[in-house]
This record gives sequence, structure tokens and C-alpha cells, in this order.
Amino acid sequence: MSKFLIAGLGNIGDEYADTRHNIGFMTLDAIAAENNLKFSTGRLAAAAEYKFKGKTLILIKPSTYMNLSGKAVNYWLQTEKVSIGNLLVIVDDIAIPLGALRLKGKGSDGGHNGLKSIQETLNTADYARLRFGVGSEFSKGRQADYVLGKWKEEEKIILKPRIKLAVEMIQGFAAIGLQRTMTAYNNK
Repeated sequence: MSKFLIAGLGNIGDEYADTRHNIGFMTLDAIAAENNLKFSTGRLAAAAEYKFKGKTLILIKPSTYMNLSGKAVNYWLQTEKVSIGNLLVIVDDIAIPLGALRLKGKGSDGGHNGLKSIQETLNTADYARLRFGVGSEFSKGRQADYVLGKWKEEEKIILKPRIKLAVEMIQGFAAIGLQRTMTAYNNK
């Protein structure tokens, strides 16, 4: 049976709940809610196991804070014996419009501290990532405030169906592979 590690990036703590930077956590929470899964506190992350079409998906929400995400991802890859080809990271992205979803097999960190940490720890940029657009409605120099800011009500309305689509993309990644999922979903 194939095993996959799905890492939703975010920051732990109530002050970060419902912020743009935590869209990775929110996406995994949607999978958990849909499938009656409970996250349990594990080493460096809250984790849940999910079965989908004969595949095992280990869902993790790192508890290391964004800047040290690589530590948690590396630990869970080793512990669960998951190959890097079966790793998918869900991350917020200010470079794409709110709600836009882009699945990629590799790429730069794009200035994102979570991806930077993963890349440095794993010593490669060749891992799949699902970039979730959070928009860029901020003034020059206010990027940190924006990504750590709470979602507006009108944004939440846009997010709901997009999170559902992100869940489908995660399932596709495990069930039909990266390339077919990219072809099927990247322009939706």
C-alpha cells in the first residue's frame, strides 16, 4: 500500500487560527471534518491518518511554526518511511489571486519561509506543493501583517469551494498522481 505525507503549513496557536498563513491547516481540517478524523498531537506536528482509494495519507500540521516546517516534514517522512515523491505541501501564496490553486512538482520557495525551511532541511526543491492563492491586498512592506491577518467575511465565502477543490486535488495526487492531477485541476 502506498503512503503519502500531506503537510498543511501554518502556525499553531489561537492567535494564528483563521489567518491567511494557515490555509494549509484549514485545508487539512476540511479533510478531517469530512471524514470524521481527529488530529492527535505527535512529535513536531498534529497528525491524522486517512485512507483514500487504497492509499494511506498521513496528514500533518507542523507544530514548529512556519519558519521551521522542514524539521517536522523531514521527521514525518523518515518516521512514516514516505518517499519524497509522495510528499505534498499545502502552502499560502500571495503571488496568485485569492482562491487560485496551483499544483507543482517542484519549484523555488518564492520567498515563503515554510517552503524555504523544507527546501533547506530536505536539501531539494523537488517535492510537490499545492499553492493556495491568498491574494495580495496589502501595502508595500505590510506583507507579514497581511498573511498573519484574519480572513475577511467576503474572502471566507470565496474560500469554502476552493478548499473543497484543494481537498479533491490532494486526493487526486494520491490516487492518480501528480501529472494527471495537475492536468485535471490547475486551470479550474
